Amino acid sequence: MNEEAKHACMEEASEEELLARLDEVIAEYKDKPGALIPVLQIAQAMFGYLPESALKKISLGLNKPYSEVAGVVTFYSFFSTQPRGKHMIRVCLGTACYVRGGKQVLSAIKDKLHIDVGETTKDRMFSLEVARCFGACGLAPAIMVDNDVHQRVKPARIQAILDQYIDKNTEKNK
Repeated sequence: MNEEAKHACMEEASEEELLARLDEVIAEYKDKPGALIPVLQIAQAMFGYLPESALKKISLGLNKPYSEVAGVVTFYSFFSTQPRGKHMIRVCLGTACYVRGGKQVLSAIKDKLHIDVGETTKDRMFSLEVARCFGACGLAPAIMVDNDVHQRVKPARIQAILDQYIDKNTEKNK
């Protein structure tokens, strides 16, 4: 990758610029079988989520009904039509976690971040989801922040856990 391309990737692109880049991606994949999911993955990587304008462009560019494109997006949990935060928090509500206080942990996170499940904080730092099992049932309740599993989580420890990710982000930007 040349220096100009590296610099362009580091800047925040406008939606118009991203849609223009999406046109290039669609042109590259247009005649390939099974192009829809790879194009959606690339678009989500570019935008950080899948805005309606991108879905419409993909629908037209790949000559697919909008309902098919939207159906694929809603079927796969990997895809999101809402902006996601830098850090994804998943609270396990599988049986062991639920019984051992997972619901209270979820409530504490919602209270601290002022968001509900499926939402993102206004500063786009955190998004919140519910999951069914992380395989840490013996150490329930568990939450995942990005790829880090936190076990035996208590509602009183939520702020300390969140602070670890705020500090990491602040340190990276220094």
